[in-house]
Amino acid sequence: MTKRNRLVLLASAVALALGGCSSVPPAPVAGPSEGVTTPKAPAPQRLPMKFGGGYKDDGPGDNPPPDLEAIPDAVPRIEPLHRFANRPYSALGQSYTPDTELKSYKENGLSSWYGRRYHGQRTSSGESYDMYGMTAAHRTLPIPSYARVTNPATNRSVVVRINDRGPFHPDRLIDVSYTAAYKLGILQGGSGRVTVESLDPRGQIAPPPLQPVAARPKPELPPSAPPVALAPEGGGMFVQLGAFSVQDNAEQFRGKLKIELAHLAEKLQVTAADGLFKVRAGPYASQAEANLAASDIRKALNINAVVISR
Repeated sequence: MTKRNRLVLLASAVALALGGCSSVPPAPVAGPSEGVTTPKAPAPQRLPMKFGGGYKDDGPGDNPPPDLEAIPDAVPRIEPLHRFANRPYSALGQSYTPDTELKSYKENGLSSWYGRRYHGQRTSSGESYDMYGMTAAHRTLPIPSYARVTNPATNRSVVVRINDRGPFHPDRLIDVSYTAAYKLGILQGGSGRVTVESLDPRGQIAPPPLQPVAARPKPELPPSAPPVALAPEGGGMFVQLGAFSVQDNAEQFRGKLKIELAHLAEKLQVTAADGLFKVRAGPYASQAEANLAASDIRKALNINAVVISR
């Protein structure tokens, strides 16, 4: 066989191979069933590792339930408000007065989500955070209460139970659980624009909460411990981060900051002063050292950290 013939045969083989690849028709894609308006989000196993709405070192769990879409929404029901979680407080330079009664609320803003770093942590309601449950954190909505969260870009909507305080980043409106973020279609981006509307179950008695579709291990809280010993009111320079009327709320806030500000974990303390339980970082030996710490906190959390002297 001549060299020219060998080249012709080789070119023909390549053409046939390419033609075979291009001639395979795409697999048929089933269209949505009639009446279904909300498309399902992509399977969580295919999602890349993303941080939970900007929370450092946060992200999805290693073994999420097989069908997050099938986990039912929270069912609004009448519940007594928490005794302590609805008291006024200040955090990261801002003061908040939570609602102490159910009333109409509707706001548009940014939703982030929180995942494995907070899974099992105690929430403001005293319950354990379950990243696969249908819950959320809000700065002022009553605890507990219920809200509908809608993604206007996709028209996906979920109902969540408010059982925690936050987010304390000024550009965010609500923190939703990992599952709620998945069902809203905001997991992959870490955050997304949403509309939050309060739900009032009064006038209708909702059934008891549905059982999860598949059994999954729930994070367990240790038995209630006595109040944590407060740090003494010593002298020095401090960075003020929050003030609460209830010690337990201050301790929970400090616990969240220890995750967000891991490099300052040993410096974070709760002290009693002026009738409040204050969360501070310190003490620092000099004004310059305290200012440097405050600057680091501002960069990490985008808040106005205040340096005080005791």
